[in-house]
Amino acid sequence: MAHSLLLSALFAVPVVWAQECTLQFDGRVPADFAVADFDAANDLFNADNVLGEGLAFSDLIQLPAAGASIFDIDTVPLGVTISDDSIFNGQTGFRRAELIPASNSGTDDSTVGVKTLHFSISKDPLRPLNLEHEYQLVFLESNDFSTNQVVLKTGTVLGGATAGEDPDSLFLFGNVNEAAPGLLFSTPFTEGVVHNFGIVLDFDALTTQVLYSVDSDPLEAQTDAIDNDVSGQGQFHFGLLKKPIDTPAGGDITKEGTQEAGIDEGVVYGGIFQEDSSDGCISLSP
Repeated sequence: MAHSLLLSALFAVPVVWAQECTLQFDGRVPADFAVADFDAANDLFNADNVLGEGLAFSDLIQLPAAGASIFDIDTVPLGVTISDDSIFNGQTGFRRAELIPASNSGTDDSTVGVKTLHFSISKDPLRPLNLEHEYQLVFLESNDFSTNQVVLKTGTVLGGATAGEDPDSLFLFGNVNEAAPGLLFSTPFTEGVVHNFGIVLDFDALTTQVLYSVDSDPLEAQTDAIDNDVSGQGQFHFGLLKKPIDTPAGGDITKEGTQEAGIDEGVVYGGIFQEDSSDGCISLSP
């Protein structure tokens, strides 16, 4: 039985509770799932977005991958990779490959009420990232494509938001179009470690709370509920959006800037699901 956290309306007084939380979507990959299954309509992820022209997800997904989530019991982690061909929708400045939950249309119930987004992430030791670049690894993109209401990044974050920090870190930001709250949480992106996240998104109160643990440890609250504009609904992305360097001042970052040739990079994901926390139910461990 799942161990869950039942929180007060202010997310202040935790009480341990044994119950199953209602799922909004479940992106945990069954052990018998094949990479070819990502190419056709399925119950896990959108088979059409986001990937380079002429590519299929079976070209980009690694199964199984090392780095099982605490929430992967009968399911397996998956690697997401990018290459020189990972150019989506003419965005020649980016290299992109991202999975979007199949039921997450942009206006569905995953972005209303109070929801907790779960995922685990670890390095692919065979496909290291180039930390001179900024990478978006998990993000909620608003339905009008105008902002990311919450985004997990690594590498050299553009704009100096993490100046002086080790780029080999995981940086979780709030709404990127707002001056506050800015950086919500950060931790070293340690190799050989599975980093587990629970992000409590209150779409009514417009707040975000961060839960985190490593390997098999239960999630623990790292912040209180922080004011963060998560309005605008949208879609959750899990994968790699690699931004360019040396974009000219005033240039279009999606079309201009340097991406070195010979890209073979990846990250491993597991335990992707979202639960309804309107009643305070948040899973801390299986």
